[in-house]
Amino acid sequence: MKPAIDRNVELFERASRVIPGGVNSPVRAFKAVGGTPRFVTRAQGAYFWDANGQRYTDYIGSWGPMILGHGHPAVVEAVRKALLEGFSFGAPTEREIELAEEILKHVPSMEMVRLVSSGTEAAMSAIRLARGATGRNKIIKFEGCYHGHADALLVKAGSGLATFGNPTSAGVPPEVVQHTLVLEFNHIAQLEEAFALHGKDVACLMIEPIAGNMNFVRASVAFMQRARELCTQYGALLVFDEVMTGMRVALGSAQSVYAKSIPSFEPDMTVMGKVIGGGMPLAAFGGKRAVMEHLAPMGSVYQAGTLSGNPVATACGLATLREISRPGFYEALGTKTRALVSGLQGAADAAGVPFCGDSEGGMFGFFLMPTLPQNYATVMTTDNQRFNTFFHGMLERGVYFAPALYEAGFMSAAHTEADIKHTVEAAAKVFRLLA
Repeated sequence: MKPAIDRNVELFERASRVIPGGVNSPVRAFKAVGGTPRFVTRAQGAYFWDANGQRYTDYIGSWGPMILGHGHPAVVEAVRKALLEGFSFGAPTEREIELAEEILKHVPSMEMVRLVSSGTEAAMSAIRLARGATGRNKIIKFEGCYHGHADALLVKAGSGLATFGNPTSAGVPPEVVQHTLVLEFNHIAQLEEAFALHGKDVACLMIEPIAGNMNFVRASVAFMQRARELCTQYGALLVFDEVMTGMRVALGSAQSVYAKSIPSFEPDMTVMGKVIGGGMPLAAFGGKRAVMEHLAPMGSVYQAGTLSGNPVATACGLATLREISRPGFYEALGTKTRALVSGLQGAADAAGVPFCGDSEGGMFGFFLMPTLPQNYATVMTTDNQRFNTFFHGMLERGVYFAPALYEAGFMSAAHTEADIKHTVEAAAKVFRLLA
């Protein structure tokens, strides 16, 4: 039963008077799916409650960081203790070293790491470092991969093969993205042609190994292997954007998944965020020592941040990493995620609704189409209206998936078999409405 006064509507109207669009990050506005965003009042475990007191099973987990679920006791205690010691110092702390060491222990491709406050900041800084270390200007990215809202990365593909990008946001001058080359995800021939044309000028190739911003789309092993070979051949740096996948799909991150199939595989640099901060504003970028030593104060590539390595954020991140490092954690998490995706598949099949899904570790995605897409253009052929109906149908039944067709989903250790069963049963009812 809906409340007499919908507090979500009330709050959204109030927010819209003082915050552009009523939200502080666009996808929260429900613009893609329609309706009123849910204003969260609290969260615990696998759930959050909105301003009306309605409980939802949460499959976004703050867009990935809450791998342990909300309010894990060990993390809460670590944050509480850190708060009592001080919010921010603007000076180094031992905990920054401990967190850096913990990250490097699990991601051996990185020999040094720099902590920052957001994924956008980390990706932007990695691009600058790649250019400074190589003395080159051009960068390669892929359509459908999102690396934050830095100007040089807010681009879409040009009209022809291997053409340079055009700004996708007002306020980004064309000359800022003139060195950004945008290619089709999983298109090996196009990648080879791009390097043949521009390889000697390419500073880096940046890629989400498992894209999470066109829902969930894997880079094929063959595509990733060829990217590694071409970067090595032409002296460009291979940069993995693991803001979303880092320690989310595996303890060693997505690069460890590809290393199982590609001998001696590793990127030159890695961008991380979300899980390593445990829900606090924290991100990082790292790589080989020879590259990282180009950063100030050692080298000439400048990067700085007042709140970088914030003592409360590092406490939260460190406590999270220690919990997820326990034996069997990812095996259990992956089992839950696969159970959810296979359950949704079964419910869709029973209703005769086209559906396909995929997952790795605690990250998943699904599409209302018969086969998994391999690139952004195919993702864009999905029936948006049908997804929007599915989203709201699930929302009405207390299940919160991402309010956009193009976002991945996230499982946490706090989700139970009962949560998954409820989700699949709710989906079965919604799928019958879509049939």
